[in-house]
Amino acid sequence: MARAMKVAIVDDEQDMRQSISQWLALSGFDTETFPSAEEALKAIGNDYPGVVVSDIKMPGMDGMAFLKKLMSVDSGLPVIMITGHGDVPMAVEAMRVGAFDFLEKPFNPDRMTELAKRASQSRRLTLDNRALRKELSDGTVIMQKLIGASPAMERLREDILDLGQADGHVLIDGETGTGKTLVAHALHAVGPRAGKKFSVQSCAAYSEEMLAKRLFGPMEEGGQIPLVEEARGGTLVLEDVEALSQALQARLLTFINDQGTPAETRIVAICNDHEQGRTVEDALRPDLYYRLAALKIVLPPLRQRGEDILTLFTRLAEQFSEEYGCEAPQVTAQEAAQLLQAPWPGNVRQLINVAERAVLQNRRGSGSIASLLMSENEQTGPTVSTEGKPLKEYVESFEKMLIDNTMRRHKGSITAVMEELCLPRRTLNEKMAKYTLQRSDYL
Repeated sequence: MARAMKVAIVDDEQDMRQSISQWLALSGFDTETFPSAEEALKAIGNDYPGVVVSDIKMPGMDGMAFLKKLMSVDSGLPVIMITGHGDVPMAVEAMRVGAFDFLEKPFNPDRMTELAKRASQSRRLTLDNRALRKELSDGTVIMQKLIGASPAMERLREDILDLGQADGHVLIDGETGTGKTLVAHALHAVGPRAGKKFSVQSCAAYSEEMLAKRLFGPMEEGGQIPLVEEARGGTLVLEDVEALSQALQARLLTFINDQGTPAETRIVAICNDHEQGRTVEDALRPDLYYRLAALKIVLPPLRQRGEDILTLFTRLAEQFSEEYGCEAPQVTAQEAAQLLQAPWPGNVRQLINVAERAVLQNRRGSGSIASLLMSENEQTGPTVSTEGKPLKEYVESFEKMLIDNTMRRHKGSITAVMEELCLPRRTLNEKMAKYTLQRSDYL
């Protein structure tokens, strides 16, 4: 369950500040208001967890000066500018400086909400990528984030290690929520480009004109350098690559061809559109597709990862229970079977939502995992469920999860685990060996 994104509203007119704040708050945003740019700059720094909505004409520091200052503090901060009637040229200039978009007064509140949502999505992606870059100083750490012992995950890790050492461009495909951006980070971290620049750009977050400038330039004087230059020597990740227009596809192909071999800037393209059976091959011109797909990784959907589902749920529930200061929910055998049988159309991202809501329910002392899964299915609509599995597989998956959870709770105390599960030591040792559980991992 995503946290509400902040929106900083900057306007010298109190009525305007309050009306925008009230509307966006009703739309689910966490708003804060400032009567001047100077006041806002005291609260908005690098990595501000939100977006900015600012009037252009204000006393003291006006909106343009404010925008330029914000871009110097954090060039990835989305800023939506509000302009009066007749000031469109000034708004266009703001877009050149780096504004996310602009609204002309009087504006439609729904349009404001739409822009705020788009800007928040872009901001969340930027902050997530920054957090990953800070955390993942080497390939070992990021590979540990790719949790799972299923054959599909074993193959994925092997593919990442192999392709990470290669120098060609890569296409990452897979259903939504499977962790494609994380895999892109892993490819960069385990290869010879680790430590070099790693840039991520969503091809669906900007207009064609703005995206062209961000990718290839020319940028305005004093602005950012184009991403293809910024990532030189490193990796440029293009999310939602299927959203590229034909013109931008042609420019990207020219850039790739002009680099030669080995590529100075490695392109990792991510496809996120799988609606109505549409594939990335359908969306891209053939010559570009084959240049990008020479090295290809397809991520497995969660429903095909077997007991990884229970492992991931347990880890996520533990993390959220620490965050909320409460106990993690105990999964029953029936709930474990339901988790394994669920279709998971949203994949790992959906599992994260369920795990967080399960922890919040447990804190209140109400609800069940079954009710959460039913609610998720109602929201996502009918989906083809995973194929049935032999009873033996469900039993073994639950047994492994139960021993794993108990070992974690007792920090590797064999005696405590034996007492709680009513198992003799030899039986416990045999089952831990069977499920490759090591006591040293829990100490």
